[in-house]
Amino acid sequence: MSASGTTKTARKRLTWLGIVVAALVALIGFGSVTGNGASFVPKLALDLQGGTQIILSPLLADGEKVSVEQLAQAVSIIRQRVDATGVSEAQIITQGDSNIVVSIPGTPDENTLKLIRSSAKLEFRPVIVTSQGVSSSVGGDATGSSASAAPAPVVTPSTSPTDASDPNWISPSLQTAYDALDCTTEFRAPGQVDDPKLPLITCDVDGYAKFILGPVEVDGSNISDASAGTVTTSTGASTNTWAVNLDFDDVGTKQFADVTGRLFPLETPRNQFAITLDGFVITAPSTNAVISNGSAQITGSFDKDSSKVLADQLKYGSLPIAFEVQSQENISATLGSEQLAGGLLAGGIGLLLVIIYSMFQYRGLAIVTVGSLLVAAILVYLIIAILSWRQGYRLSLSGIAGLIVAIGITADSFIVYFERVRDELRDGRPLAQAVEQGWNRAVRTIIVSGSVSLLAAVVLYVLTVGNVRGFAFTLGMTTLVDLFIAAIFTHPILQLLAKTKFFSSGHPWSGFDSKALGATSYVGRGKFRTSEEVPATKAAKASKEAHTRQTLAERKAAELSAQAGKKN
Repeated sequence: MSASGTTKTARKRLTWLGIVVAALVALIGFGSVTGNGASFVPKLALDLQGGTQIILSPLLADGEKVSVEQLAQAVSIIRQRVDATGVSEAQIITQGDSNIVVSIPGTPDENTLKLIRSSAKLEFRPVIVTSQGVSSSVGGDATGSSASAAPAPVVTPSTSPTDASDPNWISPSLQTAYDALDCTTEFRAPGQVDDPKLPLITCDVDGYAKFILGPVEVDGSNISDASAGTVTTSTGASTNTWAVNLDFDDVGTKQFADVTGRLFPLETPRNQFAITLDGFVITAPSTNAVISNGSAQITGSFDKDSSKVLADQLKYGSLPIAFEVQSQENISATLGSEQLAGGLLAGGIGLLLVIIYSMFQYRGLAIVTVGSLLVAAILVYLIIAILSWRQGYRLSLSGIAGLIVAIGITADSFIVYFERVRDELRDGRPLAQAVEQGWNRAVRTIIVSGSVSLLAAVVLYVLTVGNVRGFAFTLGMTTLVDLFIAAIFTHPILQLLAKTKFFSSGHPWSGFDSKALGATSYVGRGKFRTSEEVPATKAAKASKEAHTRQTLAERKAAELSAQAGKKN
């Protein structure tokens, strides 16, 4: 590539870098001005900011104990619940042999707190009586429908109930309790445990409707997956109707097939089944198909947010044991501003040492080091700010440790590149050519080194939880940024500097001093590399000097060549 072409390419890459930085700044600025919660200040994690701590205690019968396996499963499910809300760097740990402590950075929203506090088992119960019309339906591939509920009947049981939907469950006392129920008042004790074999009088979570429900027929632990999405037509086209897709395991598939097979022929409201969480009805869809394959779809008056909330409740709602909230309180930062300042000071010292080493070892090339580190820091900061805004990411002390480690990774890329360029200079190549050849040799090493760091970060992130994941995330992110900066800033800026007189002349303070590097243009066979622009007299003089530097082998080869020429 010609000198002008190299300069043009370098400037183009630097322009694209400027566009990327400007776009990130504009995105955050737009989100801040429009009131969407964006900020140029990243959110901090629990160890730096403090947050909310909730202690959950299991609800057990007299003499009953919670097993280690049950507690571990409960911790896993609660962690999934919290992660699903977008909250990062939360801590969910056990306390003693029964309690679970949930610590969330900052001030969590009500949906997050509701998912944590809703610690009873998720259960499927048939609806016998309800005061509200049907607002959703369930089917294997069905759309939503609406119907009016029949008035609550007064039933006097004459025989024993034949199934969970039988109105004979409703005794006079149960009917009286249902009629007297006021959903606007607190009618359940916190953490109340319901007998799964008996009917239940309760309300929906919003307090709008009340229900008489039959015994539990499907346990929430038999749900294998739940997700929100738009309804697709029979031809595969997507619609604007939101739904919740539900999948059961083998046990749940059989149980749900039996339930829907019984409910489908019934009239409203007895063709409905209610899904309860912590004893409250979160949804009560009607059955418009017999579902035997274990895959159902709940449709109704959903939007994107409400369908996701319901999907999260179904997916993460079932716990192996019921819990009650023992306490909820705000907690101060476990490390606080002093430790944050200490972490930043450590990073600053590491950065300063890298700069000092670069100045000592590479002289004027230190400006490339400083510039690359500065641009990398700006990009990483903007990315973290965007992740805090859009993904709920929070920066912890372990995350800061990952950023500090990344300084060394970035510096390693500079060293590899600079040394490759110096090797080319030692072989007698001019600086512009050495920069290109050095990059071609260095880029493979830089990519391999970055790939190893990225692989380590991915493994850590996948196999660990808590603060270690924060370290792995920032390490992996900064490694990718380092590779990006090396290609789109470090190499182009060195291409442009190679055109300046200070660097191209090999100034002693440029870092490319040929004498200091032990460079030579002698290529053997009594020859020096000479530019085409060198006058013939100087080239002849260089040739004579080269002759004096010939080795014995080179002189002998020259004599043999001369003798052969004379014979010819």
